[in-house]
Amino acid sequence: MATSAEHAAKKAYRLGELREFLMSRRARVSPAEAGLPAGGARRRTPGLRREEVAVLAGVGVSWYQWLEQGRDITVSPQVLDSVGRVLRLSSAERRHLYVLAGLNPPAPEVDPGDADMCAGLRRLIEAWMPFPAHIMDRYWNTVLYNDAAGMILGMRPDLVQNCLIAFFTDPVFRARATSWEDNAPYVVAQFRAACSECPDDEGFQAVVEEAKAVSEEFTELWERRDIAPGGQVRKEMEHPLVGTLFVEATQLRVPARPDLAIVMHTPLPEADTARKLEWLASPEGRRGSMYPVAG
Repeated sequence: MATSAEHAAKKAYRLGELREFLMSRRARVSPAEAGLPAGGARRRTPGLRREEVAVLAGVGVSWYQWLEQGRDITVSPQVLDSVGRVLRLSSAERRHLYVLAGLNPPAPEVDPGDADMCAGLRRLIEAWMPFPAHIMDRYWNTVLYNDAAGMILGMRPDLVQNCLIAFFTDPVFRARATSWEDNAPYVVAQFRAACSECPDDEGFQAVVEEAKAVSEEFTELWERRDIAPGGQVRKEMEHPLVGTLFVEATQLRVPARPDLAIVMHTPLPEADTARKLEWLASPEGRRGSMYPVAG
């Protein structure tokens, strides 16, 4: 257990980092970028002055000076957001500011510069061939999937494009997923965990209502109120061409795109799964599959 001296040392370090961080962010914002008029006294250094940050953020000059000096003062999320806007902080920098100020950081957001990452993510899942991989958004809507996900998991253009709904309603997947009953409670618990991060998000609520309308099994599992983080799920599949497959689905996150999840399926040693997946991705296997394959 940490002593009072250790707590004091950690706080001093955090406040020192806060001071250096604010000074560095202030120095990189020019008066023109902040919307200030040109002219005025000659500046010794580039960037905004402390009093300019205070005025633009709508806070007292002395208060902002104390904040940047790393004094142990009371701060609020609203004031930090105002300072962050003036300093043109990115989503990651804004969260960092909260942590340094001793507050719980806000939920991650997608910065405009990171919004167009789909080409790179497509290369990632295509490089995962011959093993299945797909990408879904925060509501578990399908964004991208590779050919192996189509051949093994039955993902296809005419399928409902929400992974939770498809899990409960797609007859192809249900016919192949030998481990379906074992995995269903965990899948629902994972989705409830995703919902809990944004309790007022109507997008999550809409998916839940649709799932309840189409699946009594989902409704029963949802009412259990189990919670599980996105992690790894062992899946046993029965493919019509190669027989039994054992894979491990791992859910991954890209910090720059917190709204997306990448699900990579890794072959397990049982049933010679890796060799079977390689064969299915070969020209011979593709001819035999005649996509889409019935369950």
